[in-house]
Amino acid sequence: MKVAVTSITNANAGEVLLEGLASIANGDLAVDLAAVTEVDTAAIALLLEWQRQAVARGGRLVFSSVPADIDSLARLYGVDRLLALDGQRAA
Repeated sequence: MKVAVTSITNANAGEVLLEGLASIANGDLAVDLAAVTEVDTAAIALLLEWQRQAVARGGRLVFSSVPADIDSLARLYGVDRLLALDGQRAA
């Protein structure tokens, strides 16, 4: 799934969450975050929920082009390994 929004914040996380859950339900386990340029802590909660849903279906998400802000927040909260973000940060 290619995340089309440029911002994942508390203001739109609910909508983005539902779009991602629909993709995961359809078996899409690749998440491209290249378009995302603005995040807050809601983005981390969203990614964790997507990952939880993927694992519940027997899969695991693979993130690509992870913005530095997401990587930084995930490390700050100690969830970068839960999301398997190592080496996935955008260039």
